[in-house]
Amino acid sequence: MRAEDSSLWNEPLEAQKLMRERQGLEEGIAAVKGLTQALDDNVGLIQLGEEEGDESVVAEAEASIRSMRGEAKARQIETLLSGEADANDSYLEIHAGAGGTESQDWASMLLRMYTRWAERRRFKVEVLEVHDGEEAGIKSATLLIKGHNAYGWMKTESGVHRLVRISPYDSNARRHTSFASVWVYPVIDDTIEIDVSESDVRIDTYRSSGSGGQHVNTTDSAVRITHLATGIAVACQAERSQHKNKAKAWEMLRSRLYEEELKKREAVANATEASKSDIGWGHQIRSYVLQPYQLVKDLRTGVESTSPSSVLDGDLDDFMEASLSQRIEGGAGEVVADID
Repeated sequence: MRAEDSSLWNEPLEAQKLMRERQGLEEGIAAVKGLTQALDDNVGLIQLGEEEGDESVVAEAEASIRSMRGEAKARQIETLLSGEADANDSYLEIHAGAGGTESQDWASMLLRMYTRWAERRRFKVEVLEVHDGEEAGIKSATLLIKGHNAYGWMKTESGVHRLVRISPYDSNARRHTSFASVWVYPVIDDTIEIDVSESDVRIDTYRSSGSGGQHVNTTDSAVRITHLATGIAVACQAERSQHKNKAKAWEMLRSRLYEEELKKREAVANATEASKSDIGWGHQIRSYVLQPYQLVKDLRTGVESTSPSSVLDGDLDDFMEASLSQRIEGGAGEVVADID
């Protein structure tokens, strides 16, 4: 077995790749075994309950089996996440659209939604950058989400998200429509080479935003790197050290450039270009309607939920599974928002 060969570590990059593959396979096998064992146990309980005439035992076991369907479906989707970066950690960017406070508040709601989704899956979430709004909400934010298949699960979430609600900031209680965009791209590792030099970019430093008082940052430790050829810009202010923020921003930029290359490859393979558009009408991938009725609808797959509160609390698996299935099976390509 290659993983047990002591000479494997003579090639560290190959060893790291192999060990990640091994970990993923072990986790998948353990999950299938766990589901199989749970199914057998519950079938046994149903048989026992029927023999003894205990309807409560039968009902409990049947309910347990029904609850296993969701996990089984998720595991089935995971077996199809075979892209070269699907198993990697993921960056998530959120940008408020036009509309001031309304859109900035909506962006903060999306930030919470994805954080809650990641926590449900026991992924680790790190906040790399947050640009607060003037009155409420956020103008932009960047998260690092760590976990097996984090990018694979999240990659179809890129696009414009639309909210319809009675505005809490409108004294006349009128209905408002707000937009925010989401951009997902993978964390790349040492096995993926992206050639970019300092002459290809512009590096800006600025003062990190955050809470006041003793926690206020009085130095220009935040770093923004802009790739001149593509206009792609990334920023990091998570660390107090400018050096550490710069190193993290370089990692993010290489990941964004790699994700751009993945998009190009996919466009060629599907003979269609992924569309890029403004953050506004006609370009959304999902609508969240809170007024005059309650509905969340994915405009690519048609999947709906009549419980927006659950969705905004991180219940996104049905939407992700449907869009992943569509993408894997060669369905319509997703709409990708243009992030400036």
